[in-house]
Amino acid sequence: MFRVLVIDDNQDMRELMQVVLEGAGYAVDLAGDGDEGFAAQRARPVDLVITDIFMPNRDGIETIARLRTEYPALKVIAVSGGGSLLQPRGYLITARELGAHAVLEKPFDPDDLLRTVCELLQ
Repeated sequence: MFRVLVIDDNQDMRELMQVVLEGAGYAVDLAGDGDEGFAAQRARPVDLVITDIFMPNRDGIETIARLRTEYPALKVIAVSGGGSLLQPRGYLITARELGAHAVLEKPFDPDDLLRTVCELLQ
């Protein structure tokens, strides 16, 4: 069984992704920011990380860069609804440049999430 770590400061979004992923047979761990995500990854390594971009403490851009350095084989999906300076695509392009294997713009269809996760874990 593949393990997925969802890092998002929005509890509703974390729980939505958890329900969708567990319903498809994945084991899911949750974290509210990049610092919690790193602690979770160290405690129980996963096969794939889904991380939001805008979060307190350690944002998604820094999280992605550090994950790709410390866990080069780990698959990463970046998700974002945007921010105050750029449209979501700008941040997601940056995330991809830093090593995210895939990006999803919020709000996304749960089927798109599952399809992306499945493709990366094949």
